[in-house]
Parts: sequence; C-alpha cells; structure tokens
Amino acid sequence: MTPAAKAQWQIHLCVLLWGFTAILGKLISLPALPLVWWRMLLVAGTLLLLPRVWRGLRALPGRLLLAYSGVGALVALHWLTFYGAVKLANASVAATCMALATVFVALIEPLVARSRFSWRELALGLAVLPGVALVVGGVPDGMRVGIAVGALSALFVACFGAMNKRLVERADPLTVTALELGAGTLTLTVLAPLMPLLFPAFAGSLLTLPGARDGAWLLLLAFACTLLPFALSLVALRHMSAFAAQLAVNLEPVYAIALAIVLLGEQRELAPGFYVGVAIILAAVLVYPVLARPRRIVHAENIGTGEAKSITR
Repeated sequence: MTPAAKAQWQIHLCVLLWGFTAILGKLISLPALPLVWWRMLLVAGTLLLLPRVWRGLRALPGRLLLAYSGVGALVALHWLTFYGAVKLANASVAATCMALATVFVALIEPLVARSRFSWRELALGLAVLPGVALVVGGVPDGMRVGIAVGALSALFVACFGAMNKRLVERADPLTVTALELGAGTLTLTVLAPLMPLLFPAFAGSLLTLPGARDGAWLLLLAFACTLLPFALSLVALRHMSAFAAQLAVNLEPVYAIALAIVLLGEQRELAPGFYVGVAIILAAVLVYPVLARPRRIVHAENIGTGEAKSITR
C-alpha cells in the first residue's frame, strides 16, 4: 500500500470515529462549554503522563510552541461552536454543516500552507453548497441558528486544518496533540467567565463534576473519538492535502445521520430535502478521488523524528 493510499484509509477511520462525536454531544447533558473543556482536559492530561510527550515538548522551539498553541485555540473554538450547533439544532444538522469547510479550505490552504491554488478544488468545494442549501431548507425554523453556528464551526476547522498541514511535519503527533488540546483547554478556561455575556447558550460551570452517565460518555468521547483520531489525522496529513482530508471528512454527516436515526430517532425532525442535500455532499466526496491528479509526496522517512515515523493514527 502506498503512503497516499494508507493516508486515505487512516483519514476515513478518523471520519468514522468522528461520526460518533455528534451523537455523544447530544447524549451528554452538559452545555457546550463544559463538554468541550472536559473533552480536551481528559485527553491533554492523559498525554502529559507520557515521558515521550514531555521529551517532545522540550525539543520544540518557542515559535513552534506558540504556533501549535494557536492552532489549539482554534480547535477549542471549533469544538465549542460544533457542540453549540448540536445543542441548538441536532447531531445530523451540526455534522452536515462541516461540509462548508471544503469551500473555506480551498481558499485558506493556499495562503496558510503555501500550496498552489486549485480551481478544481474550489469548484468541488462549491459543489456542496446546493446540498447545504437543501439541508437548511429541510430543517425546522428553530434550528436555523444552529446552522449558522455550525457554519462558523466549519470556518474554524478549515483554519486549523490548513495550519496543521503546514506544521504537521515538524513534531511528534502525540506531542502536537497534547500541546494543542492543552492550549485549547486553557483557551476555554479564559473564555468561561465571559461566555454568559458572549453566548449564554454555550455557558456552563467548569467546576461541577459530570454525573456518572455524562462521565462515561465523556470518557468514550475523549479517548475513542478524540485522542485516537486526532493523532491519526496528523499522521495522515503527511501524505495528503488539507483539502483532500477535509473532503473525506464530509462523510462524517453520513455516519452521524445514520447513527442519529438508529440511536436518537432524528429522522422525525428532518424533511426529505435534508437527505437529498446530504446525497449531493456525498457525491462531491466520491468524485474527488476520480478527478484528483497525483501529487508529489514527501515521504515520512525524510521528515520528522524517529519517534514520529513509528506513530500510526
């Protein structure tokens, strides 16, 4: 299997695991802010118990520490708005809004990752817009605010995805994951006192321990749906563009919607146009590998540290 093909399998495994995150966000009763804070704290705290992570942190220069911390702040804002969309609408709608990230990535990646601008990628990104429009038309009026928040979340994910693409080859993926999620935890801690004023719907106390049920769901969310796919996606990005990765992530709504139907019965809340829109988004995902031209690949053995070579996500 070529590195590029392996990266495709890795990113699709990540997408499958991420498909559960919207479901868990709906099952967990906590507001968006404490939900994301606990998610990031559990993962970052666990990784900081590993000696290899501390070795990696000591080896990073100050500029990279700041860069990865900035990415972590964007990750925190993405998850905050994503789970805000779950709470304001539902799991299916929030996951579908992530398809907008393809348009944002097509515009942002050439600027941030210093890659060549691709009209084809922009066209494929724009191809999902009719699908998103049908999705919007297929939800009740009371969920429209959730769609707007979900679109903002898509912008954040495009920004940190493009930045990670530029920085991914410079450090051990587990070290990067610990640093970014630790910085995200600090970002949310600073925002917590302001959240009742900025967006009351997201606000919640960080000092209240989750109940047993919420705690169990949070552990599953943190380790099976965050730690594993977050680190694995960084490995996959070594052999694919941020746009290709984000287009694959557009499959997340398919998994999320199927799970939401089975576990939450959300099909009763959505009109047929919603599912037609999802089909259009899926078509754009499937056509990309057919149209994509081979890219020059920088192999992992030529970049990064010895430890980074052995990581799989």
